[in-house]
Amino acid sequence: MSEGTMQRRAQRDMGAPPTSSRQWGRAKRLHRVLAGAAAVPAMLIVAGCSSDSGSDDGKDKAADSSATASASASPSPTVRAAVYKDLPDACDVLSKKTLDDLVPKAKPGKESLSDDISTRAGCSWDSLANNGVDGSQFRWLSVSMLRFESDTTRGAGDELAKGYYDKQVKDVQAAEDATGTKSEPVTGTGDEATAVRYDLKKKEGSFKQQTVVARVENVVITLDYNGAGLAGDKAPSADDLMKDAKKAAKEAVKSVTDESNGGKSSGGAAGSGSPSKPASSSAPAKD
Repeated sequence: MSEGTMQRRAQRDMGAPPTSSRQWGRAKRLHRVLAGAAAVPAMLIVAGCSSDSGSDDGKDKAADSSATASASASPSPTVRAAVYKDLPDACDVLSKKTLDDLVPKAKPGKESLSDDISTRAGCSWDSLANNGVDGSQFRWLSVSMLRFESDTTRGAGDELAKGYYDKQVKDVQAAEDATGTKSEPVTGTGDEATAVRYDLKKKEGSFKQQTVVARVENVVITLDYNGAGLAGDKAPSADDLMKDAKKAAKEAVKSVTDESNGGKSSGGAAGSGSPSKPASSSAPAKD
């Protein structure tokens, strides 16, 4: 019997007042059947909604898990390794012949104080040639080296060295009390090099200052050389001093790049590390 037939029959039966207890019972049973049939679609709708909601929840959780796994799998940042991992002994970067030419009869070099000679090193020499009544000739020579390590937060060692090189050149060019400052590029000395010359008037005499700043990969070398004629002796030739300074700077660069030092890295990616603290600007002259 179809649902429509049942409803029409129930309406017909309930349209007139039941006349017996048997009719009353039949009417009640029909009412319960129809009520139950009407409730079934509502239950199915509720169940369907509940099922869809659970499915969306699962998709969201799966997406979150996938994103977390992807983030965990991301590689750590890397930066190319610094080429040079050590520095030569600063007091040995120049040959005995070079020292004899630039600072005749000089005493052994004075090593600069450093908390880590593999990243920051320096040495200086001075000489005074007494020419009797004609006065004397003073010479002062200094070599300082600064090595930068690669750092994942700050960059590659050669880039850090490049930044320091540029700053060092500007500092030398702006030396206090300097007069007649001139600058020129130097070829064949590391990756880049600049020579700066100027005069300094002091109570002892007129000092001719020559400075060569050179960079080779992640190492910056600053070579200072000055001379003066004291006690009446004539001032030395600035051109001659510069020629000697350039020669010495080239030799110092070769000491850094020389494979026999064992200071050259095989390259690759560097994880961490930090550049050493910058050296102070080179001293223009020594009293």
